[in-house]
Amino acid sequence: QVQLVESGGGLVQAGDSLRLSCAASGRTTSIYSMDWFRQAPGKEREFVAAIRWSGGSAVYADSVKDRFTVSRDNGKDTMYLQMNTLKPEDTAVYYCAVRDRSDTSRYAYWGQGTQVTVSS
Repeated sequence: QVQLVESGGGLVQAGDSLRLSCAASGRTTSIYSMDWFRQAPGKEREFVAAIRWSGGSAVYADSVKDRFTVSRDNGKDTMYLQMNTLKPEDTAVYYCAVRDRSDTSRYAYWGQGTQVTVSS
């Protein structure tokens, strides 16, 4: 089992920056990748960014590319999402999720989410 706890959300103005964290605990040696998703009110959950736990390669959704940066600290078992030039449309609950090495086709673990609100 892997437990995930997100933090760092808040209320900011358009153009501001925030850094989200996702701390993992438990069987962290089984992590294949950690991903960020977000869900805005009335919308489906959408992929934001992902990072491979070994090697650190990252991918991003087009909507956040060049504004968001995902990183990880393997020693702290923590993933980060640096969000710059925030827009009102970035308002959502942000979740982190883990794909396990035993089955990389699905997300085995999810955090509880952290709210990000961007005012115009």
